[in-house]
Amino acid sequence: MVDRPRISPAAIAPRRSIGDVVAGSPFLSRSRRRVEVVPKPSVPTARAIIDCAAYVEGKRLPGRFTPESALAEIRRRGTGFVWIGLFAPDLHQMGEIARTFGLHELAVEDAVTGRQRPKFERYDDTMVTVMRTVAYVEHDMHTVSEIVQTGEIMVFLGDDFVVAVRHGEHNELTAVRHRLESDPDRLALGPSVVLHAITDHVVDSYAEVTEAVEFDVESMEEELFSPRSKIPIEAIYQLKREIVELRRAVRPLAGPLQSLTATGTPLPKEVRRYLRNVADHHSGVAERINDLDETLTTLVGAAVAKIAVQQSTDMRKISAYIAILAVPTMIAGIYGMNFDHMPELRQPWGYPATLIVMLTICTALAVAFRRIRWL
Repeated sequence: MVDRPRISPAAIAPRRSIGDVVAGSPFLSRSRRRVEVVPKPSVPTARAIIDCAAYVEGKRLPGRFTPESALAEIRRRGTGFVWIGLFAPDLHQMGEIARTFGLHELAVEDAVTGRQRPKFERYDDTMVTVMRTVAYVEHDMHTVSEIVQTGEIMVFLGDDFVVAVRHGEHNELTAVRHRLESDPDRLALGPSVVLHAITDHVVDSYAEVTEAVEFDVESMEEELFSPRSKIPIEAIYQLKREIVELRRAVRPLAGPLQSLTATGTPLPKEVRRYLRNVADHHSGVAERINDLDETLTTLVGAAVAKIAVQQSTDMRKISAYIAILAVPTMIAGIYGMNFDHMPELRQPWGYPATLIVMLTICTALAVAFRRIRWL
């Protein structure tokens, strides 16, 4: 058994492991053929399967199916498709799914490792779409913490099957499945409808997270420009970093959506129309994220300028107090030299007169500094 391996389900031969097939592939670079074999107990494929169903004429067939039995039933009937949902499958689990549906080794490798950039690829009759998912994390605005969680959904689309592989706890597709099952006419269009529904669900989550982050930015902007407010500069930098991560997850999906809506894509015309609407929605979300990034850049500059102004104000106050305290210090220093012949040294009114002079000068300086707003 291998840990994070490079697998080749389509080329598995008897008595050969998946790792051996990939390691010996002449089409992979030397770095990709290097595999570390670490024995570990195999986990049943059923552990990674969230749901497995067969659909005919838009309706779910009754009963429980394994991937093999579901595909066999669909192909026996000659109509319908299979929809399987997987969560973070390992090498063994994904290898069995790959053997059943004939998935390409490179795409299967990406499904096991995860953390892929959004993309669209075609392997013979199978289309592979990778999408990054995002989720908003509730947090205190003044603390440095995670704000945006990211995950991944990888969709394998064939003529009679859809395999959706998820990485991340926040991107469940149960609601998508229930919504489609409640609309048999739409589901009867084929497995491409599932791809559209998943893509639309992901883009909708982009909009929800962007709206939540936008509220954070507006709240921070309002507080930053409020009089005598103090916002930690670290919180602004943290929010900007999270928006950068959000942008990296959202923006690259534009390319795959453009490929899916292209005329040469083997998708029904009606599905391509719906995908174009998703692409337009995605473009709007991406523009909002760019605007938020620019706003935060402005906020960072404003926060730095505000800190500089506060420091300048503090330095003026310190300078004013030093100037006021310098007067009694200077007078006390002069009369503390203890010379025998000093004016007013032996006069009975010398001490109170000196105090009155000190107090008068200090008061005059304090009034002058307050007028020029140094105090």
